[in-house]
Amino acid sequence: MQKIINDYNHLSDILDLSKYNNVLVVCDNFLLNSFFLNYLKKINSNIHTFTSFKPNPKYEEVLEGIKVFKENNCDLIVAVGGGSAIDVAKTIKAFVNLNEEQNYLDQKIVKNDINLLAVPTTAGTGSESTQFAVIYYEGNKYSIDSEYILPNFVLLESKFLESLPLYQKKSTMLDALCQGIESYWSVNSTDESKKYAKKAIKIILENYKDYINEKEEVYSKIMEASNYSGKAINISKTTAAHAMSYKITSLYGVSHGHAVALCLPYIWEYMIENLELVSDIRGKEYLETVFNDLDLFFESSNHKETLLKLRQILNDINLNYTGIAKEKDINLLSSSVNENRLKNNPVKLNTETIEKIYRKLM
Repeated sequence: MQKIINDYNHLSDILDLSKYNNVLVVCDNFLLNSFFLNYLKKINSNIHTFTSFKPNPKYEEVLEGIKVFKENNCDLIVAVGGGSAIDVAKTIKAFVNLNEEQNYLDQKIVKNDINLLAVPTTAGTGSESTQFAVIYYEGNKYSIDSEYILPNFVLLESKFLESLPLYQKKSTMLDALCQGIESYWSVNSTDESKKYAKKAIKIILENYKDYINEKEEVYSKIMEASNYSGKAINISKTTAAHAMSYKITSLYGVSHGHAVALCLPYIWEYMIENLELVSDIRGKEYLETVFNDLDLFFESSNHKETLLKLRQILNDINLNYTGIAKEKDINLLSSSVNENRLKNNPVKLNTETIEKIYRKLM
């Protein structure tokens, strides 16, 4: 069972850091002198840091992290940062006790006793509460999915958000909102995942204006919402908006959450206009109740009003996106979409529909 702490001053009440012989901290360089690293060093002097990774971490970078872990006989991993740092830490935990003579990606992940503490410094991905990690090997994206990499402990410390740039605040919050919405309508949704997704959506809708106006009193609420969105997608996984977002990010440098938010209204609009193409085995009537629930969360009287409100939120957040630049990229974008993610979508999307949605983004 994952344990969550909401204030770093109370971390020792849940996790006794002093009992570990050597601690591996996976973080970005700029966090080396953060208040939290200084706090760790006061409790445990045997801190070893690993910072040699970049966004969209590579397999080879994970190997370097495993080397640092083994050379220093570490017995605890602490991930401090955004999704990339947490993914690297999860992957180190996943691979560290496997056969180093073989490619780790070809081996089955097995349980080990190494504890992992995840400390997110953004409010968006919810990665701290998922059993997924992504790394790149020879230019290809590999998704790791194992219950054994779910962090044992999570620290939701909103103080990190004080120094987060405004663009990152906006885009990561949008990622959490989109994750909540996609999880709620996913074909894999359950009563539990819908409960988490609802909480994430409602907290963000109630607090997003204060958050983008950088009112610190709501930071902890947005971090809580992000965590709920992570718990939701850990059960249901994401759907078409996420599947269509990744190539936008890699081609145009648009942040992940921003890219997802660009796609989601057009997909939502298509689905409510094509309910007869439902792919969820629970059927059309069930999906209609899902969209009705989302209307209630947005305090709307109908689906069109909900879409208008969502688009108004995106306008309020104002991420200044001018559109996909070139017609020639449409085929590249369409061919990049992960079919497995599309299978999670409650309404069927074919290649022609995906191309139309990308064209609308222009």
